[in-house]
Amino acid sequence: MVDQDHLAERLRTSIGRFVRATRSHSDALPPPLATTMGLLDREGDASIAALAQRRGVRHQSQSRTVKDLETLGYIARGEDPHDRRGFLITLTEQGRAALDADRRSRRDWVAQAMEALLSPDEQAQLSALPRLLDRLSEYDVEHQ
Repeated sequence: MVDQDHLAERLRTSIGRFVRATRSHSDALPPPLATTMGLLDREGDASIAALAQRRGVRHQSQSRTVKDLETLGYIARGEDPHDRRGFLITLTEQGRAALDADRRSRRDWVAQAMEALLSPDEQAQLSALPRLLDRLSEYDVEHQ
């Protein structure tokens, strides 16, 4: 029988270590910038307040991140069609290219590590993990 608590803790720590290793070996963008750009890419244009809420940071911190991204030419401000006083942050083509390069760098590092360290059987076992982690990510304790 599987010890659920032990397995849960091992997964939590192993996934965290894997994410940190991937970032330390291959990130081209600082995490706040990459996270903000990733949100805009996946979820579309957003206000600074919405981005801050999704990232779990203060409005001031998100404003600094937006300013840094704007200086790099990775995002642009556009009118908010629902609020004439507000504006929405949009990922530019230059920003999308930088984000794609960052993702490609991470993907290449992971692929190289798998090739170097895992046997074909281990790689086959690993292929089930993304689907299983996606299912676990959808779990919502409050709505069960």
